[in-house]
Amino acid sequence: MGVRLMVVDDHRLLAEALASALKLRGHRVLAATAPCSGAAELVIGRAPEVCLLGTAAPAQSGAFDPVVRIKRERPQVAVVVLGPVPSPRGIAAAFAAGASGYVRHDERIEGVERAMMKARAGDAAVAPQLLQGAFAELLNPAAQPDDEAARLLQMLTPREAEVLVRVAEGEDTRLIAAGMCIAPSTARTHVQRVLMKLGVGSRLEAAALAARTGLLDRAHTACPPALPEVPGARTGRGAGELGGG
Repeated sequence: MGVRLMVVDDHRLLAEALASALKLRGHRVLAATAPCSGAAELVIGRAPEVCLLGTAAPAQSGAFDPVVRIKRERPQVAVVVLGPVPSPRGIAAAFAAGASGYVRHDERIEGVERAMMKARAGDAAVAPQLLQGAFAELLNPAAQPDDEAARLLQMLTPREAEVLVRVAEGEDTRLIAAGMCIAPSTARTHVQRVLMKLGVGSRLEAAALAARTGLLDRAHTACPPALPEVPGARTGRGAGELGGG
């Protein structure tokens, strides 16, 4: 029997993609919405069985405030958090707020579906490997987690970082070119370089990778308003020029 659910993520493209995949698997999606900050009221009003709540920063203060409100107003709604590889603090914060589960952003759709079903049944939905990783970090606090977002951002020029942000926001080549004051052919080249450097085959894959690793938020921070490109000149636009060409 399908689950009646809502999908909430700060990145609308990802929310809509996940919602479409779950619809194809027989679930009833009441809404796919963004941003998370305004989601609680909508979830409370529609009262789904399960809410999938995406976050790029589970350890950030206030990240799970929507969960607290949803559980206070609609305790029967099971909230499953979708996020990056969490720290012990991130997992603890999610469950302390009232979440029923935690699933990595890069989990296969079957894994997301299993978590939904478990959460609806009243069980805790968290993969054993996530708990093992959390305990390992607690036992070895000196070990620093790999900052994948920083590593990926170093591979991109500031222009490419801005292109990635625009791709994630659903802009096509024409809009990217207009927004950055560059030729469509140049915009197309930037997009292809971004895909190549991230090791993905499509714009949707690039957006998903950037969201789940936190790269998209880093890229937003590193991208002030664009200036027109000047032939033969470099345009410095971030906190430091990371990467070349």
